[in-house]
Amino acid sequence: MTTATPVVFIHGLWLHTSSWAPWVELFRDHGYAPIAPGWPGVPDTVEEARANPESIAGHGVADVTAHYASIIESLPEKPILVGHSFGGTIAQKLLGQDLAAAAVAIDAAQFKGVLPLPLSTLRATFPVFKNPANVRRAVALTAEQFRYAFGNAVSPEESDALYERWAIPAPGKPLFEAASANFNPYSPVTVNTANDMRGPLLLMTGGKDHTVPGAITHAECKKYRHSDAITDLHEFPDRAHSLTIDSGWREVADVALAWLARQSLAPSAPLAPVPAPREGAVETDAVPAAGAVSTPRR
Repeated sequence: MTTATPVVFIHGLWLHTSSWAPWVELFRDHGYAPIAPGWPGVPDTVEEARANPESIAGHGVADVTAHYASIIESLPEKPILVGHSFGGTIAQKLLGQDLAAAAVAIDAAQFKGVLPLPLSTLRATFPVFKNPANVRRAVALTAEQFRYAFGNAVSPEESDALYERWAIPAPGKPLFEAASANFNPYSPVTVNTANDMRGPLLLMTGGKDHTVPGAITHAECKKYRHSDAITDLHEFPDRAHSLTIDSGWREVADVALAWLARQSLAPSAPLAPVPAPREGAVETDAVPAAGAVSTPRR
């Protein structure tokens, strides 16, 4: 009996893991075996997470990565990883450690060696950095702060609705670790970008993202230039950091599913037709059918 390919969804800061629910349903309908476990300490519901921020506080990239590595060990085979924001960074770490068959990293937070630090990123993360003690705390965003960091490409009404449905406090520690990564030789926010034997990687970026602007994702892509493994990049010019949860989430998910199919990672069952890319989606160089750009090979 053939086992369905497992898919592990990894959320980032300020979103509860239940925000992946539409993706989990879609991937299950396409024949995968998806799960969306939360970060260590994240309660089962948004309400509990808001009421108990101390349960989330203090967790950094190393222990979150180890948490997901232990989940992967319990699976029948290497999973596909889909991560958003810091979840995308953790997905790349796990892929570089050969713990995954492939990874889709959406608006992934910067890792060691990635130099761009746009002003919009500083503004989006200022609620954490304004107090050094937040390294040990969990910090919540206001609806207005969420609108700038996540919902700037959707209407204020939609942004506020997303905030009410999915937003939770987030540990400050990962942001402090990322900020110091280029000055710390042992930074936990380190990705093995030179691994030639890892599975394929798709990086996605939103052109209007304030929290992780495209400059960061493009710089991450360039870090893989010394690896012969597949690294593709897809940009959604009119999307922001909410692209996995807002009303346009299905377009992003469809691009991910189509890319997995091209990597021969789709289930054997027939897939639903994937719509053509929306007008304005950026498709550059090397893989015209994929809607992606592959990094140059050596």
